[in-house]
Amino acid sequence: MLTEDKVLEILKETEVLLEGHFLLTSGKHSDRYLQCARVLQYPHHAAVLCGALAEHFASAKPQLCIGPALGGVIIAYETARSLGVRGIFAERDKDGEMELRRGFNVKPGERVLVLEDVVTTGGSVLEVVNLVKDMGGEVVGVGSIVDRSGGMADFDVPFTSLIKLDAKAFDSADCPLCLQGIPAVKPGSRK
Repeated sequence: MLTEDKVLEILKETEVLLEGHFLLTSGKHSDRYLQCARVLQYPHHAAVLCGALAEHFASAKPQLCIGPALGGVIIAYETARSLGVRGIFAERDKDGEMELRRGFNVKPGERVLVLEDVVTTGGSVLEVVNLVKDMGGEVVGVGSIVDRSGGMADFDVPFTSLIKLDAKAFDSADCPLCLQGIPAVKPGSRK
């Protein structure tokens, strides 16, 4: 079993945790940012982390793994590989809505595990959960490498992360880093 200490060791070794002033996808600001792409560039680490997620959700018998692009692509694929099921991803259309493209589909009644690298507000994951449900799939759980939601993310299905990390998030109007004049950086996949 993969412990939180071992997960933290892997995240530190691969320099996933960044410190500074960051603009998050949610629009909030933070003094810390988790760039999980840094750990996922190492297939052996991706296999260990996603294998642990697969092990946790194996009893739910998922038939499909799906993640939101971009953070959930590798995690959905690698977890699916560990489970021996299909792995796909949802991506945003020109209006910013999550959709399936590239011939991907969710079959009615299919048992689906939704995966993400880092859950902050859970907004992207919830969009994918709703997309799966709208297509007739049964969401059996949500998994992530990191939960930085402070326990606030709620998907109405079992949610498990490999590690919970605190990182303060501020509304832009209340951001102490903005008040100090420190420029914000948007390091994620959506600019």
